[in-house]
Amino acid sequence: MATQTEPRPRPRDPLTRERVLRAAIALADQSGLETLTMRNLAHELGVEAMSLYYHLPNKGAVLDGMVDVLVGEINELVSDMEVGADWKSAMRQRILTAREVMLRHRWAPGVIESRTNVGQAVTRYFDSLLGLFRAGGFSYDLAHHALHALGSRALGFTQELFDPDDDAGDADATAMFEQMADQVPYLVGMMMEISHDDPDSTLGWCDDQTEFEFGLDLILDGLDRVLETA
Repeated sequence: MATQTEPRPRPRDPLTRERVLRAAIALADQSGLETLTMRNLAHELGVEAMSLYYHLPNKGAVLDGMVDVLVGEINELVSDMEVGADWKSAMRQRILTAREVMLRHRWAPGVIESRTNVGQAVTRYFDSLLGLFRAGGFSYDLAHHALHALGSRALGFTQELFDPDDDAGDADATAMFEQMADQVPYLVGMMMEISHDDPDSTLGWCDDQTEFEFGLDLILDGLDRVLETA
């Protein structure tokens, strides 16, 4: 009678820089960026923490790499978009595509704002935006002004001027506004009237889709008028 043999264990996928970064992105997506430590990342990959340092020397390098991977994803999505005279529609489509990636990884804007190193994917992305401007008739000088005007919006998110405490309840917020009404009446009046109750489409306290597209269209329309008189 033939004896049954134990099935051989499947070989583990080799540890690579790409695999580490993909695991880091998945961990941040599932559990929040605050859970991303070298120890937790190693646990997710089933390796010792020291093994990670061969590919990425520290957490800062992991964060830089995560940004490059995500912007690389944007580059792939927009690579087939046409570059032509209708620069405004093409620019709008490209930036809203970038925003879709940001919405899938809501921790990403905060990481992008915190990093000082610019990776190759980010460089290629802004080069593609510059190509759109140039194809649309922008001089390099005007395109430079345009990129400054877009700011972080070019990557699909806006930087928040205010970052109120998310844990504060509606009653606490109302009480705070009432106390401030004498000092800053117009700001309080606006805050009391405007509600932010769309958590499924926001990347920040004021960065919901409506506000994002309003600002984007305002900038693109303004640039179009400037281009006509240049």
